[in-house]
Amino acid sequence: MKAVLLDTEDHYGIAELDEPTPGPGQVAIRVAYAGIQWGDTMVRDGHFPVPRPFVPGFEATGHIVAVGEGIDPGRIGEPVAALTTAGACAEVAVAPAVLALGIGDMPLRTAAGLGWGAPTAYDLINTTSRVRPGESVLVHAAAGSVGTLAAQFARLAGAGRIVGVAGSAARADYAAQFGYDEVLLRGEFPAALGDEKFDVILDPVGGSTRQAGVEQLAAHGRLAAYGNLSTYEPVLANTNDLLMQGKSLMTYNSNLLSQTHPERLADSASRALGLVADGHVRVDITAEYDLTDVAIAVQRLADGSTQGKSILRVA
Repeated sequence: MKAVLLDTEDHYGIAELDEPTPGPGQVAIRVAYAGIQWGDTMVRDGHFPVPRPFVPGFEATGHIVAVGEGIDPGRIGEPVAALTTAGACAEVAVAPAVLALGIGDMPLRTAAGLGWGAPTAYDLINTTSRVRPGESVLVHAAAGSVGTLAAQFARLAGAGRIVGVAGSAARADYAAQFGYDEVLLRGEFPAALGDEKFDVILDPVGGSTRQAGVEQLAAHGRLAAYGNLSTYEPVLANTNDLLMQGKSLMTYNSNLLSQTHPERLADSASRALGLVADGHVRVDITAEYDLTDVAIAVQRLADGSTQGKSILRVA
């Protein structure tokens, strides 16, 4: 089969490899599309230590072609959207069966827009921060795949005011399509907010943005951290101050959840998929690349020129 290989010098190439065989609890998928997500940039840049050469790709849609021990053979032929630990940028990939979700008659290309971003956004709103009707929500990286979905999930949860923060005017205009009441530029945060406080803040940025976010929380507000786009330097908080103001700092790690409680991640992914299928939530695929263009796709995500979701066409 054809597969992308990331080598020890951070270069991508196409290689011919043997097709993988599913192990116990796994399925093999003939990949139609692979999603591009922030984890791909982290692997390329060495923030996720993986053996090289490495077949990248953490999201796949396609049809199940083989099952491992303990998995119903009746799933062979089923169209699925799958979350993988690696290898989605190939003609055949393996994935945990529990994280290979049946998509029914949803087009494979549409389903490729969900990936890890959909359950992440769903959980940030509904499980981690538990947005309540009437609450205000601030979303950083508003134009990304998580941000565009989080705004929609927040609206469905009954949020009263939803504000996004984006890195450029073009990205702010794009994000505004997804239900934000206002979208600020990153350079305007937090000054443009004045005294406004938020019940929930979603922060994948880290650093000074996270520190400022704590100050922008209302009493009993929750800041959910789920990444470090700007820096890996630690952000320190005084827990006594948080206690006195009823503020909470929370974290969400979908990769860890896939290892410790994959059934929970699968449930959230399934709920998100259902909301897309019935038209309540929209995924927006803004760029489609050939398998040979994975380096371009990952770099455009890394440098901030990607809006919405990018995918690779595999088959």
